[in-house]
Amino acid sequence: MASWNLFRATLAPRRGLMLSGGMNDALSIARDLLRCRSVTPADAGALGVLENILSAAGFELHRVTFSEPDTAAVDNLYARIGTSAPHLTFAGHTDVVPPGDEAAWTHGAFSGDVKDGFLYGRGAVDMKGGIACSVAAVLGYLADNGGKPNGSISFLITGDEEAISINGTVKLLQWVAARGEKFDHCVLGEPSNLEELGDCIKVGRRGSQSGTLYVDGIQGHVAYPHRAANPVPDISRLIVALGDEPLDHGSAQFQASNLEFISVDVGNTASNVIPAQARAKFNIRFNDLHSHESLRTLMETRLTKAAGNRIKARIVWEPSNSNVFVTKPGAFTDLAVAAIEEVTGRRPELSTSGGTSDARFIAGYCPVIEFGLVGQTMHAIDERTPVSDLEKLTRIYRRVLDRYFG
Repeated sequence: MASWNLFRATLAPRRGLMLSGGMNDALSIARDLLRCRSVTPADAGALGVLENILSAAGFELHRVTFSEPDTAAVDNLYARIGTSAPHLTFAGHTDVVPPGDEAAWTHGAFSGDVKDGFLYGRGAVDMKGGIACSVAAVLGYLADNGGKPNGSISFLITGDEEAISINGTVKLLQWVAARGEKFDHCVLGEPSNLEELGDCIKVGRRGSQSGTLYVDGIQGHVAYPHRAANPVPDISRLIVALGDEPLDHGSAQFQASNLEFISVDVGNTASNVIPAQARAKFNIRFNDLHSHESLRTLMETRLTKAAGNRIKARIVWEPSNSNVFVTKPGAFTDLAVAAIEEVTGRRPELSTSGGTSDARFIAGYCPVIEFGLVGQTMHAIDERTPVSDLEKLTRIYRRVLDRYFG
């Protein structure tokens, strides 16, 4: 059971907050966030940056810490203004992956430097930049509408997305629900675009399931193979057999599921010993034709058939909280498409490609779409985003707000 430690932040008096650029624009907010070395699961002050801004705008703030045995405690932030429906929430994460070789960066990994029209820093696109744009858009909307929305606006910000995703969004959502609060729709600011801002909205994600295939043999001397049973040829045959037939041919909104073996190992350092066991790790990204349970059953059936009565093989499945989900086209996706097209001139594709995100948790509470910056440099050396994209994304979020509460 998670230990939930909560404190309500003291609401600061309404006042102007001076950031790097002297104002609450997306670039200034993003630079302050980038200068926090919040390598997952460390916070390093990133949530504090948002607390200061949002408290000054009149948000009710809750800093919530979750933990589990043998895991790091994670700080999360829930901020809300308004008490009525409709309730639109912006979700995101301030934790980032490690910078790698910092000497290889053209600009400091946590510098927030701007050079030749680009903002540099770990998290610039994944996803401190997206958070900064949503905050700037909300502040602008509130300033133009008497300081209050015609409904409710909130922020769900975690520090656990780039790690094991146990003490972050999934528990923050449970905590909010336990308070009796409900969300109507969510925008998650992950870097959804592939090439240019406005080319893609993520409206779903495939599920993920990992496992390890084990094949048992009998150890022996390579000069006397009749006294041993070599698992290496057997696991090779099983790898081919399990992946030879497609898992499916895709569905209405998803590409075909795929199985990928990612490592094969026998733990053998000798050249004259037949190993006793071979193992192969794999991952399956699956669409809405499967669940974790049905997928495991399918793979176990295939393994039994391929192994027959001779090969001793089994699969050990890893726990997974990566479920498949999809937000079907409708009024909310139409609203987002119209806002994006108005600012960028592009009509975005509604996509379900890519890996996993915290949207898989949010989808159980309300319809969710993912739209943020262009993801080409995420997790890379010299992660960066054009400053012009920050400005455009802020305008897109603002138009979403205007239409949503219009």
